[in-house]
Amino acid sequence: MLAGYLPILIALLVIVLPLAWMISSSFKPPPEILTLAPTLLPQDPTLNNYGAVADRVPLLTVLRNSVIVTIVGATIKVLLAVTTAYALVFIKVPGANLIFLGILVALMVPPEVSMLPNYLTITALGGRDTLWGIILPGLGTAFGTFLLRQHFKALPKELFEAAELDGAGHLRKLFQIAAPVSLPAIATVALVTIVNEWNNFLWPLIIIDSPARMTLPVGLNMLQSIEGQTGNYGVLMAGAVLVIVPVLLIFAALQRYIVAGLTQGAVK
Repeated sequence: MLAGYLPILIALLVIVLPLAWMISSSFKPPPEILTLAPTLLPQDPTLNNYGAVADRVPLLTVLRNSVIVTIVGATIKVLLAVTTAYALVFIKVPGANLIFLGILVALMVPPEVSMLPNYLTITALGGRDTLWGIILPGLGTAFGTFLLRQHFKALPKELFEAAELDGAGHLRKLFQIAAPVSLPAIATVALVTIVNEWNNFLWPLIIIDSPARMTLPVGLNMLQSIEGQTGNYGVLMAGAVLVIVPVLLIFAALQRYIVAGLTQGAVK
């Protein structure tokens, strides 16, 4: 029995220990971090590191920008993924297989390939140094469309045939049948999308010039430039905690749907 639990315990330690060390270090003064005898728990806990983050970075501004970009971008992405996947499965679209092939190709192409064309396009449209300039290029989600299409294809056709006999149109079938029974899959797509939007660093770094439009990862990159030279790792850890905690809270809120999605169809 111990042999069965050992890989799980090792994986748990590998994942949890760095996270626990980061959170603990965010409450430590510098002498407790730069020491030959480090301890996991802070001996003299302090909130000064979080105050230093707020002093060096316009924290409320970058948090607000990240929340706006994440909510707007993730909402549109998930809605487009749901509607596109439904159309590919339940609507006779000419060239649907070619469209799906294009989605698969987009899934395989690294996003860095489109950075330069996106930059030139957004700049020409006047979107440089704006929040909508961050959101617009990434509104399509090949991963979400692919996942939901495969899920919709597995739904019982009888549900939709009965709805058609009842006079239901596509919007009603989508939002009253397909979406409710697909909540675990949609929640999985939403979580992945939210995490990607929240952690997106390279594109906002390229398209944004002023601190007033920076998102949280870009703002904390400024913190790295300031504190990395001084070795004040407690401040850096506090900044990292501010990035990670919102994602952990969202995961905790959606985890029951995600677990249901992973186990869906496992038992008949």
